[in-house]
Amino acid sequence: MTEIYNSYRDQVAFLVVYVQEAHATDGWQTESNITEGVLFRQHQSFEEREEVAQACSLDLHLPLAVLIEEMDNAIDEAYGAAPERLYLIGADGRVAYQGGAGPHFFDLDEWAEAIKECLAVKTA
Repeated sequence: MTEIYNSYRDQVAFLVVYVQEAHATDGWQTESNITEGVLFRQHQSFEEREEVAQACSLDLHLPLAVLIEEMDNAIDEAYGAAPERLYLIGADGRVAYQGGAGPHFFDLDEWAEAIKECLAVKTA
């Protein structure tokens, strides 16, 4: 993902939208999260969500800007974002690419190709 970001960051606005906790300790926790020490309860306030988002961003060394969803979870509900998903929004504001639920169904090559195609249309 970092390679794609570095290739297109001057032409595409890359953003991470941090949504509700997909594998909260007080919900559906996964063994891999326990093993890796990713142990967060479901956020009780925006401030708590912001704190966890910042911790995740730092731990993952994300070079992208991180936006934090409001507590109504409207983005997550509208886009089916949890636990993770790759999207590309075209210059017209429409979804140009929707990837599979991540991390297991990410296809970074497919996403990169969609970015190339979107940029080709924009410059044509």
